[in-house]
Amino acid sequence: MPFYLGIDVGSGWTKAVLCEDMDLKSYAISPSGGDYRKAAQHVVDMALKKHGVSIDDIAYTVATGYGASMVDFASEKPSDMSCHAKGINMLFPGVRTVIDVGAQFTRAIRIDENGRIVNFIMNEKCAGGSGKFLQVTARILHVNIEELGRLSLESTKPVEFTTACAVFAESEAVSRISEGALPADIVAGIHKAMASKIITLANRVGLMPDYAITGGGAKDIGLVKAIEKELKASSYVAHEPQITAALGAALFRHRI
Repeated sequence: MPFYLGIDVGSGWTKAVLCEDMDLKSYAISPSGGDYRKAAQHVVDMALKKHGVSIDDIAYTVATGYGASMVDFASEKPSDMSCHAKGINMLFPGVRTVIDVGAQFTRAIRIDENGRIVNFIMNEKCAGGSGKFLQVTARILHVNIEELGRLSLESTKPVEFTTACAVFAESEAVSRISEGALPADIVAGIHKAMASKIITLANRVGLMPDYAITGGGAKDIGLVKAIEKELKASSYVAHEPQITAALGAALFRHRI
């Protein structure tokens, strides 16, 4: 069977997925850095090496994402939202709403039963519901971003933030630290504020069950739990939620 390659060049991370026909065989993730072309080639090399194939074995390559224009060896470059929709439809056919929490942007995408986009919206100007907010929080608390989810679940008294804006919440978090608030309670409060902003975004596209959370933000269990608590419904999260768009890109030739 033929091999297909999907590449998602995001502002923070670049991902590559290798599929044999419609079966996922390998994937790779690496920081995008300042050279998108180099980042794309790096993850492609890693994904191919994992499965023991070469670029000559690839029948078709599709690139998507913020830096897709720099992937000059791609045959096609569809929108990343279209790829997210297709990837989620493959993983969770019953999902109708996708909440993608990326490094710079958060998007809410409503899809139909065939993985086609019905409606979408994104927070282009505000980082309050994006991974940037998590990066700011980790920096303020002097912890690794990977630790935020665990910290959040240890909270017994989440801090109530008066704003969901990343800029103002940063100064508010610093004030709460000086008042003696525990890091776990600050993170839990940040997650709650983010969840509220994300759900407002999702409601604007017509939030429908079932829903999935994708992107780097989906790796933060505290944020996922905060969203689930607000919606009073469990989410679908892929084993590796950062590769959804790359998977959709690899499957893009299988149009319905």
